[in-house]
Amino acid sequence: MSQAAQPTPEFSSFVEEMKWRGFFEQCTDEENLTQLMADETVTAYIGFDPTADSLHVGSLVPIMGLVHLQAYGHKPIAIVGGATAMVGDPSGKTELRKMATLETIEENLAGVKAQLSHFIRFGDGPSDGLMLNNADWLRQWGYIDFLRDVGRHFSVNQMLTRDSVKSRLETGLSFIEFNYMILQAYDFMVLNRDYGCRLQMGGNDQWGNICSGIDLSRRVNRNEVYGLTYPLIMTASGEKMGKTAAGAVWLDAQRTSPYDFFQYWINVDDRDVSRFLRLYTRLPKAEIEQLEALTGADIRDAKKALARAVTTTVHGAEATADAEKAAAALFSGNTDASTVPSSERPAADFAAPGLGLLDALVAAGLQKSKGEARRMIRQGAVRVAGEVVKDESRALTAADFDEGRIVLQVGKKRHHHILVIP
Repeated sequence: MSQAAQPTPEFSSFVEEMKWRGFFEQCTDEENLTQLMADETVTAYIGFDPTADSLHVGSLVPIMGLVHLQAYGHKPIAIVGGATAMVGDPSGKTELRKMATLETIEENLAGVKAQLSHFIRFGDGPSDGLMLNNADWLRQWGYIDFLRDVGRHFSVNQMLTRDSVKSRLETGLSFIEFNYMILQAYDFMVLNRDYGCRLQMGGNDQWGNICSGIDLSRRVNRNEVYGLTYPLIMTASGEKMGKTAAGAVWLDAQRTSPYDFFQYWINVDDRDVSRFLRLYTRLPKAEIEQLEALTGADIRDAKKALARAVTTTVHGAEATADAEKAAAALFSGNTDASTVPSSERPAADFAAPGLGLLDALVAAGLQKSKGEARRMIRQGAVRVAGEVVKDESRALTAADFDEGRIVLQVGKKRHHHILVIP
């Protein structure tokens, strides 16, 4: 990955650009926030809980929000939630998150921190970002002390009206999740007190938590702070952003290859292209509007511009060029192993009775489960060496080797090569 470029802002204010690009959902005091950001450098934060060792496409909207903020000369703070990840945010969830161990959280933190550094410029300058871990101020508390000194500022009646809590009352909300709002509010209060943070941003499912932090900062710090939320991004087909048949689209190249990442953007619904160009790229307004004007088959050019811009931001220009080369080669029928997502397996795996195709498809990341792989075979969507597979019990053997590889394909656009090693 490479750090996102920081072109000169072309709008009169950060808030104006947020609106034009589709980031703006709710704001606690738009007029005063806009004036504040015109008058001085504003410090703003977004939190990222390390629930995995990589962020995914769903995290790109808040990340890009911080990128835009920094481009306007303001100071971003990225909070990695080493403490809140131990609790689990109930916002947008229907059930309790699986509890992660401290060791897993620490491993995840390392991955998330490294990824954020590719997007945001961290340092000691006025608009250089900060990366902080809320474990540094939350884990030091004793339970009784926290209840007495912090919990007393919260009304249970008010907490029950917040969407993140209210939406879970019928399906069940654990006590530990109920406390998440207090922890996030405390984060905002600490950042305001110790770092002069005046703005919290996040997805619209965080609105209640953000408002709680604003209330706590007013009560404890006697400071006026603000909140701004982004819309929760769904595709035109009604699916959650970043979800595919093969699972989440990750920012980590080891989880989602640059080729598959590039293909995800190439294959978005035509109805989503305009919105995604504004949200996920730093392309200039005039260029985006030109791409938005394309119709019919020419929309493919807009999709290529989208895929190229986002993949370059996340994986760098070289990986993007390789992904485009692979896509062009596959489209022309040339399945060059050097440009297609691949994995290695020893030749012994293919000795009689061979490697089950269902297992191979799942291991290659072409399908999430054997059940899904079976359904794709029944639909005639799976090919080995270009031949449609009809037998669900098909095994891969040495007879499938082609110049030291086995060529797998699901549908028209998903390819994977198994490289056979001695």
